[in-house]
Amino acid sequence: MTTGLIGDGDTVTFEATHLGVRQRLTSEIAEYERPYRFVDQMLNGAFKSMRHEHSFTQLDNHTTRMTDTLKFEAPLGVLGWIAERIVLKRYMTAFLESRNRKLKIIVESGYVRPVYNDNSQNVNIQTNKK
Repeated sequence: MTTGLIGDGDTVTFEATHLGVRQRLTSEIAEYERPYRFVDQMLNGAFKSMRHEHSFTQLDNHTTRMTDTLKFEAPLGVLGWIAERIVLKRYMTAFLESRNRKLKIIVESGYVRPVYNDNSQNVNIQTNKK
């Protein structure tokens, strides 16, 4: 396990329980433009494909807007397409909103380099430096 900042080409492995199923997802930092944006792209995981763009825009000296753009495709053809529309879109939106609320609390608490540890989701994060 490696700690510290991510960079272009690094891989990140997440383990978490979603919808009652323990899952492991490995993504590569496919694009990295510090401090404006980075993109993680799934290499291995439950989805057929997933791309997550994190963009940061400074609004003033004390305010930064973070925007998540998540694109994913479920496996299993037509069944996956149905699951995306009935369950996954709503679930993933709620997951990102919850994570972002927690991240906002951590960042605004004054920590310079916060550590993300979300015991409510039982999330483990591992990064591998190139």
